[in-house]
Amino acid sequence: MPQVSTASAYRRSLKPWFSNIFVLKILGVGTGGIVTLTPWLAPIVWEGTFDPQLIDSIYKQQNITIATTVFALGKYTQFLKNFLESAEQQYFVGFCVRYYIFTDKPEEIPVVKLGNERYLTVIKVPSSNRWQEITLRRMEKLEKLIEGLLANEADYVFSLDVDTKFYGHWGAESLGRLVGVIHPGYYQTSRNQFPYERRPESQAFVPLEEGDYYYGGAVIGGLVRDVLQLAKTCRKQLEADAAKSIEAVWQEESHLNKYFIYNKPSKLLSPEYLWQDFKAKTNEVKVIRFSQVIKNYAAVRPNP
Repeated sequence: MPQVSTASAYRRSLKPWFSNIFVLKILGVGTGGIVTLTPWLAPIVWEGTFDPQLIDSIYKQQNITIATTVFALGKYTQFLKNFLESAEQQYFVGFCVRYYIFTDKPEEIPVVKLGNERYLTVIKVPSSNRWQEITLRRMEKLEKLIEGLLANEADYVFSLDVDTKFYGHWGAESLGRLVGVIHPGYYQTSRNQFPYERRPESQAFVPLEEGDYYYGGAVIGGLVRDVLQLAKTCRKQLEADAAKSIEAVWQEESHLNKYFIYNKPSKLLSPEYLWQDFKAKTNEVKVIRFSQVIKNYAAVRPNP
């Protein structure tokens, strides 16, 4: 067990201005028309707005650990090999990383060579006949993991989708108190086109006049205590909906978007950090760092 700082010790040792001043070289609107700052003054991380070597070197001095949770149930275990192998090449290289794999098929977890201070823990969970149920349970599992292990084992935690692959550098520029990613399908659309949950009877309900960005549920991150609060709140709202036989339009992603409206992320990751393999790069997205792979949903999901 390597010596790692706790989240509280890390927050005491890391000066607050480290988190933003080295990330953004420009504020407001950057080159190519990209927006690099939210209305509440949180940085939006794009290529060209940070020095990867500089910011990684600063955070490496803090001896931090990044926990990373992945859910691989049913046929989704087939995506683990590419996910883990590409992560070892691109994801927080040189940092202590602890992967936590939730799966109903531990015997199908691939053997992947991990680097120094890189660890993998497999957590067995029940199977499900509905992919929607799998996504609905992730907040609960994340909450329990943080309360049971991560509070003393990690400083930051990211929850990432498994049917993805890393293509470019992903490092300390992504760290923040509470981090969300702008959904690649809606970063160029107006708010009235966001697929928020619009039924008032759901806990995930968002009125037409509210909302800032549409966030992808495939990437959630931040300090352990802040992600715990997010997971706990979303879990309670999911349970309240379930008690009334309501399922939000995009399950946990809908509840995540509701949470971020009233609990603003301290940092946003641009669509570079959640692209889709079937889409070509755009004028704004010059580097693809993390992307959802092409797949046949009918072949991998247990139900339509």
